[in-house]
Order: sequence, then C-alpha cells, then structure tokens
Amino acid sequence: MMQDEIREKINSAEMILVGLGEEFQCPASVKKQAEYERAKEILQKEGILWLLPAWDDYCERETKSDTSVVLQKLADILADKDYFVISTAMNECIADTPWKKGRLVMPCGTATKLQCAAGCGENPVTISEEKSRLVEEVMGDLWEGKLYPDKLEHLGKCGKCGGSMVLNNIYAEHYNENGYMEQWDRYTGWLQRTLNRKVLILELGVGMRFPTVIRFPFEKIAYFNQKAEFYRIHEKLYQLTEELKGKGKGIYKNAIDCLRNL
Repeated sequence: MMQDEIREKINSAEMILVGLGEEFQCPASVKKQAEYERAKEILQKEGILWLLPAWDDYCERETKSDTSVVLQKLADILADKDYFVISTAMNECIADTPWKKGRLVMPCGTATKLQCAAGCGENPVTISEEKSRLVEEVMGDLWEGKLYPDKLEHLGKCGKCGGSMVLNNIYAEHYNENGYMEQWDRYTGWLQRTLNRKVLILELGVGMRFPTVIRFPFEKIAYFNQKAEFYRIHEKLYQLTEELKGKGKGIYKNAIDCLRNL
C-alpha cells in the first residue's frame, strides 16, 4: 500500500519537509454544510473575510471533523525525526497540534493573533481567552445566519494608533506579516541544512492558491537536492512536473484521507 511506502520513507529520511495546504483549511465534510457557504457570503458582503479562518475553525468543531486527530497522528509519526511544517492553511487545529517546538510556520496567519486593521506596524498580539470567546460568540451567530458587527468592536483598539483590531491573517486588508516572521527565519535556516541530506518532502493537500509559498519552492528543493524524494498528495492537483520524474510520486487522493490510514 502507498501508506506503507510513505511510512518506510519517513523512517529512512534524515530530514522531512511537510507542507499543508487548502485541503486542511476546509475539509470536504465542512464544505457540505449549508451554513458554511451562507456565512462565507455574509463575511464577503460585510468586508470582514479576516474572520474566515475563525469560521473554518468553528465549523470543524460543529461538524466534528477529525482533522485535528489526523494531524496528531502525523505529529506522532514524525516525533523522532528532524522535520519542519509549513502551512498555508490557517486552522487553529494546525497551530494546536503538538509539533516539535519551533517547527511550524503559518505564513498566511491564523485566528490566534490580533493586529491593527490599519496596518500601522504594531506587532500582532496573541488573542486573549476573553476575546477568543467573543469571536466564538460571533461565529455562533453566523451559524444561525446572523451577524452583529458591533460585537467586533470589543476586539479592542491598537495601542499605537487607536485603530480597530482584526484577526492577523491574509484576509486582513493590511496583513501584518510580523506575526510569523520569526518562525519564517527559523524555517529558512532549517532549509539551508537540507542540502545534500536525505530529505523526504511531503506536500499534503496543496493546491494553486499560494503556489509560491509551498508548491513551487518544494519542487525546486526536490529538483536540486539529488537525495530528495517528493510525495505530492492531492485530490485533484497531484501531478509532478516532468523535471521531477523519478524523484517521487503524485498521489490522487485527499490528503486528510491519506493520512487517516497512514
């Protein structure tokens, strides 16, 4: 079985690079809910799509998605390996998975930090439990097809310019990248050590939404590192380029479903 082959590759690799993409952002079980698309349309109309990652998190919990269980399984399998995880998905369950300390970077942001909506330069801050509960309350309203924008005022004001605070992710009009840059520096430093090492690259559920973050860089790493092996798993965009022929495999399968049986 393909899963057995991947487990063998994990065991024999010196270093493992993992990319998590869109299939982890919104699993199929979540998309099937009528409430999901209805709320997304409301957020789009109101110009507050920066709430979308929080909405995805809420829907995962309401639909009892097992994404967090699958990610926990992956973390357990990788526990004794030298690895790094980069995710363009923004789910809280990815941030909460017990990866090795400092081995996860989420360059598109999450629902776990707040930033100034005006992008004044003040560094993002970790959201408090009180404000997390507030966001959860707003998500509960959305599940019922309602939105009360006034509640969002309680997310607070920027300490530098007095502007409104919003969730720190790519949907914010003035996305503050300082929220992930420290981890990004660690990631690029780790990548430098992969040269001429036996590296296993696992690209999981990554489509073409942000190809310059994971998809294209992973192809480049696999191409130039003669010892690299590359597995691209996706329910649609699983094909490998001609240049990577013989360096790995493209697997036609939803990445979450594949990991579930790993």
